[in-house]
Amino acid sequence: MNNSFPSKQDVLDVRKRLLPFVHRTPVLTCDQIDQITGNKLFFKCENFQKAGAFKSRGALNATLQLSAEQRLNGVATHSSGNHAQALARAASILQIPAYIVMPANAPKVKIAAVEHYGGIITFCEPTLSARESTLREVISQTGATEIHPYNNYHVITGQATAAAELIEEIPLLDLVLTPVGGGGLLAGTALSVHYFLPQATVIACEPAGADDAYRSFREGRIIPSINPQTIADGLLTSLGDKNFAIIQKHVADIVTVSEDAIKLAMRYIFERMKIVVEPSSAVPLAALIEKKIVLKEKNIGIILSGGNVDLLQLPF
Repeated sequence: MNNSFPSKQDVLDVRKRLLPFVHRTPVLTCDQIDQITGNKLFFKCENFQKAGAFKSRGALNATLQLSAEQRLNGVATHSSGNHAQALARAASILQIPAYIVMPANAPKVKIAAVEHYGGIITFCEPTLSARESTLREVISQTGATEIHPYNNYHVITGQATAAAELIEEIPLLDLVLTPVGGGGLLAGTALSVHYFLPQATVIACEPAGADDAYRSFREGRIIPSINPQTIADGLLTSLGDKNFAIIQKHVADIVTVSEDAIKLAMRYIFERMKIVVEPSSAVPLAALIEKKIVLKEKNIGIILSGGNVDLLQLPF
């Protein structure tokens, strides 16, 4: 075991630390979707989480670790949405400033949420280099501490608590599926499954139009995400090195899915489960619908990563 990875005790400690601040989200099932996939699915509904996504867990955990001196200058990050609003919320709880760099094309619903939590937004061009250079300028001007959206062990350990709750509630899972973008949710989920349900497998699911994690996993090195094309706007970023090391050790596979399958899966969740999810959340179900993962009569956990979708921009 790599001793620098967050430990089992770290995950347990973070669960306690986060109790006052995040929801223990429900686990829902759907007989109709079970019939479609031929498996028993258990959906961990992080779309019901504070600020609408699992990101609240990691952002809060990382912010709560700051020293009193660091808190004075606040926190900063670049994010197209869910981490942005999660960090703005975390900062508002601690009554410290949050400086958020967002691409100019970020979903309006996510911009509005950051503003609602009091985040101070700086817009930039929608490229990773622009996001990073703008963030460096903001940090040099403010002295804020960067809270990376995913390449941060405190963030990863926070995200791990979602799968830890799922396993505690449904201890008979054979497989846990998550979407993968930067890898924070995937790395955290992989750690929780390794520590709390080692007989289960973790598989990540990714849009074919943003398949950098799939390619990185197969080549054994991080291949950056360049010009990704997908409606799953939460999955556009490249993997972080901290995330990738955990993924290489504890994730069984990464599969890709088509845009049509993502739209169909999202529609099933809306119509059959009567819940609102964003496209990224539908990617794991899409992998089962498209038979990228071929299993029958298994107990499968799916982490529905978030529900921050612009209802005027639904893809169906």
